[in-house]
Amino acid sequence: MPVNHLPPVVKQLLTLRNPQLPPAPSLAKLNAVFKTTFEDARAKRAQTGWLTLTTCTLLTANVPSSVGHLYKFATRTSPEDAASRVSLPDALNKAALMREAALKSCIFVGVPRTILSLTGMREVLEDDVKAGLRTQPESNRTPDEDNVADILARGRALWSTIYTPHAEKLYDKLGALHPDFIEFIIQAYGAVLSPLPIGSNQQGNLSRALGSVVGTACLRAEGGVGPQLISHVFGLLKARDVEGLSEEDYWLASDEGTEWVIRTVDAILDVVKPESEEQKVQSKL
Repeated sequence: MPVNHLPPVVKQLLTLRNPQLPPAPSLAKLNAVFKTTFEDARAKRAQTGWLTLTTCTLLTANVPSSVGHLYKFATRTSPEDAASRVSLPDALNKAALMREAALKSCIFVGVPRTILSLTGMREVLEDDVKAGLRTQPESNRTPDEDNVADILARGRALWSTIYTPHAEKLYDKLGALHPDFIEFIIQAYGAVLSPLPIGSNQQGNLSRALGSVVGTACLRAEGGVGPQLISHVFGLLKARDVEGLSEEDYWLASDEGTEWVIRTVDAILDVVKPESEEQKVQSKL
């Protein structure tokens, strides 16, 4: 028999244990924290890092409407005035960067929140931006007999740059938990987390350093995953050794830049996911 309705008891059960989205902060509070953190980022010439970490923080905090508002803030001189939008190429670039940061976030916080946040952003995109975003899957990310070796090689290379000198030890440790688990991670690192390879459609591409900003922001915002956060903070610091760094990438991977990433995530979290009084006391100890 086809199932067209939830059984009443199941339907009732699904209303329990906070299944709904957490309340979004007011636009006034969002605009205030966006403004102060963005102006700080602009002074440090780290605007792309700011857009990346802010997208990931809001996604991890599970406030999809705030992701949509971030797009408006980033592309308009007045967030609620559509006529104040920047040029199409600029708006398209920011939308693509946010979309790519959200895609990479799924590795750290899962698919459901990524779906919700990408939906929250897409709902506010203008038609010309929607039309300009890539609509076909990137062939260098979709495994087939011609590119699967390249995807795995990118995954192992990224794994090594993040976790050296413990890369092999960690690889074996995760493989011991489940033999398919580590292979799944390497594939995800190669196909999703690593920068798009040469020959790809580079729309929204995030550098090696910005990929580590994604990991650091997601894991800081998620909470309760200290060992993984430390690993990816080290990964951000190690990104300073990658060839061909932009000035912004090099600063983000510096000691000062990495500290700024963490503190900026915290500043945004204080607005979108306020700590309890007990947590505030613990954070000061």
